[in-house]
Amino acid sequence: MTAAVACDALGKENVVGVAMPSPYSSKVSSEDARELAKNLGMRFFSVSIGRVFKSYLQTLKHSFRGRSPDVTEENLQARIRGNILMALSNKFGWLVLTTGNKSEMSVGYATLYGDMAGGFAVIKDVPKTLVYRLSEWRNKGGQVIPKRVLEKPPSAELRPGQKDTDSLPPYERLDPILKYYVEEDKEVQEIVSAGFEKALTQRVAAMVDKNEYKRRQAPPGVKITPKSFGKDRRMPITNKYKNL
Repeated sequence: MTAAVACDALGKENVVGVAMPSPYSSKVSSEDARELAKNLGMRFFSVSIGRVFKSYLQTLKHSFRGRSPDVTEENLQARIRGNILMALSNKFGWLVLTTGNKSEMSVGYATLYGDMAGGFAVIKDVPKTLVYRLSEWRNKGGQVIPKRVLEKPPSAELRPGQKDTDSLPPYERLDPILKYYVEEDKEVQEIVSAGFEKALTQRVAAMVDKNEYKRRQAPPGVKITPKSFGKDRRMPITNKYKNL
């Protein structure tokens, strides 16, 4: 969706798509990225991060000795990509657009200095479920965003078989809670009284609160909802203002 918005706003000749496949990137994702770029008519190229990732792992082998792979290795891949994009930005004077949506930014499902690296966050105030609706709307005039992108389970593809639902509630359950908690400033008990599961609501609220520090370091972006992150909603990140 970010690429489509960029091409519509700036003109396809002013947008460059960069795919950065890792050892866990699926063939389907690479094909979809190329198809999207072709449909939009924008420039596109691919930079594999496989060798760089292996080099990082080798460099850290001694320091990580005795510890099993975890989210650290996942974040390494995102941060390698962030470095590559910023290098391209420096070399060619390009502005890096981040692709995180409001659902991800709310609960911290993003990597500092990785996929959060950039100069402008196009859809940072757009919930994930709305991203899908906007994508379907954009396709009404002709297929632009590949159908598979909208049908396959969302995944960061940073480990084998990974899906967003491994770490998050399904977006159709997450987004309504976020709307109450983030945009309407409802307390957990008020949200539960509206019919939401207590344990899930508490979990989501804790994720939002714990990740304020990430959002403080995020690039600016477009505001479309009554309350976006930034000037609209800034919460404390110190002093234990809540018992999480």
